[in-house]
Amino acid sequence: MRDAAINLRARPEQRDLIDQAAQLLGKNRSDFMLEVACERAKAVLIDQVFFNLDAERFKAFNALLDAPVAENPGLDRLMALKTPWGDQPGKA
Repeated sequence: MRDAAINLRARPEQRDLIDQAAQLLGKNRSDFMLEVACERAKAVLIDQVFFNLDAERFKAFNALLDAPVAENPGLDRLMALKTPWGDQPGKA
């Protein structure tokens, strides 16, 4: 059961466009908008965590991941900072 509201305002021509597309698919405006928004949200999230490499590039990528970490004084300084919420340095 849906119990979380999502409200937004649109121009009449945007609403009409959405209604036309929803009608073509036999959906109401809310179902159409929710389905499309969720599809786009999943695509955005997947784009942030998934990438496709051929075998040669995948091997090179793994080699970079397996290589020893280089010295990084800037990162060391950042990780030593105390968080604004009071936890230990470098801890979430």
